[in-house]
Amino acid sequence: MKTRIRSGFQILIIIAVCIIVCGYSVSAETQRPKNVQVALRAKWPGTSLLLEAGELLSKEWKDLFWEFIEAWLNNESGNTDPFTAKDCLQKISNYGKSLVTGPLASVFDLSLTLRSSSPRLVLYQQLAEESLSSFPLSDDINPSPGGKCCWVDTGGALFFDVPELLLWLRDPHKNGDGFQQPELFDFDHVYFDSSKGSPIAILYGALGTNCFKDFHRTLVEAAKEGKVKYVLRPVLPSGCESKSGYCGAIGTKDPLNLGGYGVELALKNMEYKAMDDSEIKKGVTLEDPHTEDLSQEVRGFIFSKILERKPELTSEIMAFRDSLLSSAVSDTLNVWELKDLGHQTVQKIVRASDPLQSMQEINQNFPSVVSYLSRMKLNDSIKEEILANQRMIPPGKSLMALNGALIDIDDIDLFMLLDMAHQELSLADQYTKLKIPSSTVRKLLATLPPPDSNTIRVDFRSDHVHYLNNLEVDARYKQWRSSLNELLMPVFPGQLRYIRKNLYHAVYVLDPASICGLETIDTIVTLFENSLPVRFGVILYSGKLIQKLEENGGELPSSDSSIKEDLSSLTIRLFLYIKESHGIEKAFQFLSNIHKLRMESGEEDAPVLHHVEGAFVETLLPKAKTPPQDTLLKLENEQSFHEESQQSSLHVFKLGLAKLECSLLLNGLVLDSNEEALMNAMTDELPRLQEQVYYGRINSRTDILDKYLSENGIHRYNLQIVGGKAKPKFVSLTPSILGDESLLNNIEYLHSVGTMDDLKPITHLLAVDVTSRKGIKLLHEGIRYLLADSPRGRVGFLFNSDIDSDSNSLIFMKVLEVTSSSYSHKKKVLNFLDHLCSYYESSQESQEFLDKISELADANGIQSKGFKSAISEFSVDRFTRHLKKVGRFLNGQLGLEKGDNAVITNGRVVRLTDDATFLSQDLHLLEALEYKQRTKHIADIIEEVTWENVDPDTLMSKFMSDIIMSVTSSLSTRDRSSEGARFEMLSAEHSAVVIGSENSSIHIDAVLDPLSSSGQKMASLLRILWKCSQPSMRLVFNPMSSLVDLPLKNYYRFVTPTMDDFSSTDLTVHGPKAFFANMPLSKTLTMNLDVPESWLIEPVIAIHDLDNILLENLGDTRTLQAVFELEALILTGHCSEKDHDPPRGLQMILGTKKNPHLVDTLVMANLGYWQMKVSPGVWYLQLAPGRSSDLYLLQDGQEMRSTKRIIIDQLRGKPFHLGVVKKKGKEHEQLLIPSDDDESSRKQDDKDSWNSNILKWASSLIGGNVQTKKGVKTEVDNVSNGRKGKTINIFSIASGHLYERFLKIMILSVLKNTQRPVKFWFIKNYLSPQFKDVIPHMAEEYGFEYELITYKWPSWLHKQQEKQRIIWAYKILFLDVIFPLSLEKVIFVDADQIVRADMGELYDMNLKGRPLAYTPFCDNNRDMDGYRFWRQGFWKEHLRGRPYHISALYVVDLIKFRETAAGDNLRVFYETLSKDPNSLSNLDQDLPNYAQHTVPIFSLPQEWLWCESWCGNSTKARAKTIDLCNNPMTKEPKLQGARRIVAEWPDLDLEARHFTSKILGEAVSPVEKVVSPPAQPHVAEEAGPGQAVSPPVQPQPTEDEDEESRAEL
Repeated sequence: MKTRIRSGFQILIIIAVCIIVCGYSVSAETQRPKNVQVALRAKWPGTSLLLEAGELLSKEWKDLFWEFIEAWLNNESGNTDPFTAKDCLQKISNYGKSLVTGPLASVFDLSLTLRSSSPRLVLYQQLAEESLSSFPLSDDINPSPGGKCCWVDTGGALFFDVPELLLWLRDPHKNGDGFQQPELFDFDHVYFDSSKGSPIAILYGALGTNCFKDFHRTLVEAAKEGKVKYVLRPVLPSGCESKSGYCGAIGTKDPLNLGGYGVELALKNMEYKAMDDSEIKKGVTLEDPHTEDLSQEVRGFIFSKILERKPELTSEIMAFRDSLLSSAVSDTLNVWELKDLGHQTVQKIVRASDPLQSMQEINQNFPSVVSYLSRMKLNDSIKEEILANQRMIPPGKSLMALNGALIDIDDIDLFMLLDMAHQELSLADQYTKLKIPSSTVRKLLATLPPPDSNTIRVDFRSDHVHYLNNLEVDARYKQWRSSLNELLMPVFPGQLRYIRKNLYHAVYVLDPASICGLETIDTIVTLFENSLPVRFGVILYSGKLIQKLEENGGELPSSDSSIKEDLSSLTIRLFLYIKESHGIEKAFQFLSNIHKLRMESGEEDAPVLHHVEGAFVETLLPKAKTPPQDTLLKLENEQSFHEESQQSSLHVFKLGLAKLECSLLLNGLVLDSNEEALMNAMTDELPRLQEQVYYGRINSRTDILDKYLSENGIHRYNLQIVGGKAKPKFVSLTPSILGDESLLNNIEYLHSVGTMDDLKPITHLLAVDVTSRKGIKLLHEGIRYLLADSPRGRVGFLFNSDIDSDSNSLIFMKVLEVTSSSYSHKKKVLNFLDHLCSYYESSQESQEFLDKISELADANGIQSKGFKSAISEFSVDRFTRHLKKVGRFLNGQLGLEKGDNAVITNGRVVRLTDDATFLSQDLHLLEALEYKQRTKHIADIIEEVTWENVDPDTLMSKFMSDIIMSVTSSLSTRDRSSEGARFEMLSAEHSAVVIGSENSSIHIDAVLDPLSSSGQKMASLLRILWKCSQPSMRLVFNPMSSLVDLPLKNYYRFVTPTMDDFSSTDLTVHGPKAFFANMPLSKTLTMNLDVPESWLIEPVIAIHDLDNILLENLGDTRTLQAVFELEALILTGHCSEKDHDPPRGLQMILGTKKNPHLVDTLVMANLGYWQMKVSPGVWYLQLAPGRSSDLYLLQDGQEMRSTKRIIIDQLRGKPFHLGVVKKKGKEHEQLLIPSDDDESSRKQDDKDSWNSNILKWASSLIGGNVQTKKGVKTEVDNVSNGRKGKTINIFSIASGHLYERFLKIMILSVLKNTQRPVKFWFIKNYLSPQFKDVIPHMAEEYGFEYELITYKWPSWLHKQQEKQRIIWAYKILFLDVIFPLSLEKVIFVDADQIVRADMGELYDMNLKGRPLAYTPFCDNNRDMDGYRFWRQGFWKEHLRGRPYHISALYVVDLIKFRETAAGDNLRVFYETLSKDPNSLSNLDQDLPNYAQHTVPIFSLPQEWLWCESWCGNSTKARAKTIDLCNNPMTKEPKLQGARRIVAEWPDLDLEARHFTSKILGEAVSPVEKVVSPPAQPHVAEEAGPGQAVSPPVQPQPTEDEDEESRAEL
């Protein structure tokens, strides 16, 4: 019965639809809905989908790349059937997915259609071009087009034929020394059977081409035979596509259309008419647009289902749908309808059958569904739960975590999310293969990495610390208060707290005979005398003795009276004598006197003997009872305090602090020894002390130093392990454990005595070259580490040596292998190996060594007979194969070359450099750090596992230790946040969506505002992730409550590729596109793209004005289409200098090996930020010639370099952290040398100034796409097209066809009023393709230069959401970095300005040392007095008599602007003010006016800018420029005002339009009449802080003013 009722009801709905359609059909026919389609393509040509698949697999596991090639080659001959693009995609996908498992196959599919590996192939193409250019080719060899498509590069020759290659392979070492081997990179594909030391042979070719198979097979055989190291770089040269076989060229013939970005069509307020009145152009169809998605709900109807039931009514039903869509658009609602809109949206989502799809449909089509949503009846329980949650999280706040780790929602993009998901799925797959239960896998993946710790403390406590004072005992501190509660009392910022307690222990480690050491002593004495509340002390050492200790492996040299004592050791002995005989203050005075005598002698080098002797005498003379000279002579001869001196140096050596030369230990924290570092560290330490006092963990009886160092102290400081700038290197060891034949599965470990059967959470693998002294030393220290009792650690050996069958090294390796595998349970096995290592270092003959082995074995409880038998049975061939396997692992996985020594601790790789000292204490240090930071929580989880499907006999300590090593190493490779959030605190019963299985490998926790811009993006990303990997999700919705305006005023589409992008009829790959169906006809829309942070895009095909889209003007065209291009990838980074502010103004250049300077930039003071435009490839970054490279070096870990290599091979960007250090002797020099304030007094011919140096090398805009007609010219006198004198540089910005029309008129007006050369600089971000087509011809016709410039908005700077406000920001925020460093001055001129004077006069004007020059607002039009907000309220108080300037015209002295950090200051002001939506109403104007107390403005004479809105007609005749300011009173359209106000404007306009039409091949279109609205009365209101007064309220106000018009109010 129910079924019959439901069916009848559905028929009634359809009948109602048909009836309603009859009323709509006439209007629907006359006004059919229109669509919008958007594509984004890469600047580089299409790449082979087949080669991209190989690159994707290599990221999963390097060997999969070779497996994929073999699988394809083995089946290639059978593929002869006709095929299409879709067939090829499926074929390639199936081959790839056969090599990966589970959800990873879905990720592979999506990544393949996203074309995410295309940049890597572009990089290989660059390397291929460099390879070919390295050798002159004969005429008969032409790799492309149509020539040779494969070749081999050996560094000394190129081989284009297999026979030539075979000839070379007979003796590849011949002539090898005469040529440099080709450079290899981490991303290179090295064949897994290749020999490390063999000559390199790089094959450039593409899988699928005819030549590839022969070359590949030949090189594989050669690699297996050990002849070559085979490297493959997949390249399909241009012209070789036709020679590529089945599917090999798919993707290469079409433009590379990208996915992974969003497109918005925002509803634009049109209070002022800002559209060009020229005839609307007819669209062109680029290709068939997408079909409409009828499954989306429209006003409660799902039309796909209706059409299924009534196909005969298709035309009527579609007409009804179109009518619903066109009538549904709303950008305004009554206040009472808005109030609960957020809660109603949540209700609609959570009650939907597919919540993710529902959220996406709502927030991406919000203007069309808002009316429907606002009429929904709201369930009170949903509202109450949302409001309850908002007591814990601010309304509208969005958060997201993937497996517990927080993700920055603002920065997340599809590529980043896919990388993270792939990483988690890959780990889950590996752990499952390790037989870890799925519930435990989930726990392991949810563990967070530790935060980077800056509180590592060195436990330096010993008798070798010499304290100068004691705040708790010394009489000079008796008047100070003793209560620790003083720490909690408020004081002024920076004020010190004088408490009679040793809260700060500043112990300096120094060599008293070094310049650094003596300067530090002076600092200590000065701070002590000034009663700084710090306990000061020193630990002294001899640098020369430390050097001997390093040479002797940490052993003190034998006493030899014939060896002359070094000066440092003598100074230490004398210091100890004075301290014992005369007190510590005298001892410090002695050290201070050494420095004083050195300075008085005028010597710049380290002190010499007579300085030390003189200081000793001078210190003791005043109170000496016997001549100090006699005492000195006695001390020198008797060697008193010799042992104490040596032990002090030994203590420093064991601490590892000698490498730092001079260092400070503040409560154990390691710092530089300067005063600034001390004060900063005290400031950082104070909150930690306050917290301890507040919670009662520290009281008056607590020894602060003992507490800190006992809890967190380490006994060794090694820069390779802690404290270095470089991040630790981690590698996953899991792949090397999986499988019975895997390398690490078969390693036998050594343990401390009595701990063999215990679980070992820490595994040290020592990669040692036993033929080197350093390798034996490392091995020896590993054994000593175990001898020192290490219950948490085990040690295994990986021999990284070549085998000589007769050498002691082979015998030694045999002994170690046999001992580890058969005798590791013996109690004295470690003693045996310890003695064996000591003997091996000095042994010579093999028989003697074998005899000693037997002797040592018997002495340590190992039967020598059985031991000898085991050694004799040891298979050298099997061991050789094992060593080869080890070599491949060390090289392929860890990046170690033959002969390298390294320590791998739970996947952390520490490679020992030649000058490094590595002791057993360093292994203890690694154990302590890794256990505390990365292992303990993993071990706790593994120990609790209930193992299933695992043989009980295997559940031994080794199995468990292997699992912990594997999991810890793999989790350490994850690049993710260490921050988490407690999402479980938020209720999720009524206002949340919970989906997915508890056993999913990925879990998403999110708090989302569905009606926000981030909600639009996240709805699509989460839906894609759901389809791809089926994660579990808990989405708690957090909308804004009590809305007063529509939260979204745009349509949004996220572009994701599908199988349908690949043709099923031919080989065409269309690529993904954004498709907006049935957009509103009468609403003006503006288009914006939401792309990943590292993408810089521009429109390249767009017939219509994308700033002002009015679809009713399309005529017969159904779909408006636009194509954007990924112009460049943005390389960004932060530059830092240790213990200093970022090096503001540091200049850097970037290029290739052959062209080292292609782009340039400078470092901002703001976070040390910098950016450059790049494309996929291998780039080299270096400091620019001049002061930058004179003063600084690049820092790479502990190494200093002049060049840094940067690899760009993916579509997602990653900030690059760059460290710099000043060169020795340049520490106190300033980078920027201020020029004279008065511009007229600058020496233009000063060749030594840094600004002049810039001119020598700066040749292009930062990241610049130089589009200059005659190249970049500096500001020197020149003659061009009859124009003479110094070039005038003019900068402008325009968006939309109307303002581009104005811009051409402005250009003409400038040129007609000067005889000097002119160069225009245009921000290209928003220029239309038509303008960029016309401007080169215009430059040639009228004789000017131009350049298109751009700068990507930094991610850390608060971003504007509205397009017009972003344009305003570009006018002012990036002036210091957007122009080439060679440009000295530029004038900004608004696009809608008409120039009537020679701009050279303004360009040459002396700005009196000010970086900026603006014209003040004129005040002689009394009708506008009500609108002059700067005369009252906040602005009047803030300006304090200074004028408020207009931003339509201004001059920038770029030299002064950069010198004074004006750009940095403006960005700081902007960041502070812009987060308040009521501040910076007119951003480009308010910001410089607000900041003029810090960034001074030179006020230009009034006649330089006149506009009717603010200036009376009496001054118009004197106007040098006229600006078409919008009039808030009359709201007269721009075009009408232009024709009425400026007499010459119509002629200039006609000339510009005639020229444009001639170039574009179009007729000059007529212009329409524009009617001005009547004037309205107005009363001004006062503005708040940092905010401009809004224009007066109108009787019938619109919701917002048009953004373009407000710029000049």
